Amino acid sequence: QVQLVESGGGSVQAGGSLRVSCAGYTWSVTCMGWFRQVPGKEREGVAGIDSYGRTKYADSVKGRFTISQDNAKNTVYLQMNNLKPEDTAMYYCAVDFTIPCGWLLLPREYNYWGQGTQVTVSS
Repeated sequence: QVQLVESGGGSVQAGGSLRVSCAGYTWSVTCMGWFRQVPGKEREGVAGIDSYGRTKYADSVKGRFTISQDNAKNTVYLQMNNLKPEDTAMYYCAVDFTIPCGWLLLPREYNYWGQGTQVTVSS
């Protein structure tokens, strides 16, 4: 059973950094992603990584966000630097077991989701 738990969200000023974590999946997971959503908008893909370490980023976060995984801890991280007010959202992690992974930034490719952690960036 997969029970994802995100942590590490919070409030930060523009230009600051946060790292969010997601744990609770098994070693056999093949696709991992971070998504975000603000009220009234669709959930959007932020970053994804597969079991080979290949990554994908949304254009809006390239060069600022980094997704990584710790296989020993079965944890996936999203390091967020140079945060902007428009990064404010609820951040969700998602995983799946498909081989190969589908489009890493597409929510419908994932069947297992965490409850989300809020990230708020003030100007």
